[in-house]
Amino acid sequence: MKKYKALFFDVDDTLLDFAAAEKAALRSLFVQQEIPLTSEIEDLYKKINQGLWKSYEEGKLSRDVVVNTRFSLLFRELSREVDGALLENEYRSYLEEGHQLVNGALEMITDLQHHYDLYIVTNGVSKTQDKRLRLSGLHPLFKEIFVSEATGFQKPMKEFFDFAFGRIPDFSVEEALIIGDSLSADIYGGQAAGLDTCWFNPGMKPNEMGIQPTYQIRKLEELYGILNVERG
Repeated sequence: MKKYKALFFDVDDTLLDFAAAEKAALRSLFVQQEIPLTSEIEDLYKKINQGLWKSYEEGKLSRDVVVNTRFSLLFRELSREVDGALLENEYRSYLEEGHQLVNGALEMITDLQHHYDLYIVTNGVSKTQDKRLRLSGLHPLFKEIFVSEATGFQKPMKEFFDFAFGRIPDFSVEEALIIGDSLSADIYGGQAAGLDTCWFNPGMKPNEMGIQPTYQIRKLEELYGILNVERG
């Protein structure tokens, strides 16, 4: 069994339940805007948001364009003109409070910190991710946290990973594994950077990208077996 020294973890939908945090933040925003948040509006938001972030991963849009236009685009579909940047700030304040953990995440990271050098690699806004990780109790368990906003690059760009690798003493790509839920950002990006990869796929989504991860798991606890580490 291969021995790893460093483990890189994605945040959203890997360690933290972003869907739960997003839902709560959207609900609060729409209460503030005095508009009922229907399932149809929520689905529309997700479609717009995911499309924008996909363009960001592909290098077609900047992070600022993504976050400052998603609500203006959404509300335009609802026949209402709004200040997208202003609503983004409101939404961000609610989202920063969302630190719901994926089942087993805190216990697993607490165990693994005694055996590995742990790092966060995440696309997003530095202030938001930092606060959510601190509120969840995960933050102090990682040696360093790399957020796309701060690095100037985003997953799956090789430059993002090069930035992280260059800041880790005595780093060897052959002794590192990335764990994440996104085939495009985490698995494709990790492979391009030379890492072994572990696709966290709790919903057993079909792999439509032709990208073969080194490992695939449905539950975080399955990582113990891959790493040959006993649960604490």
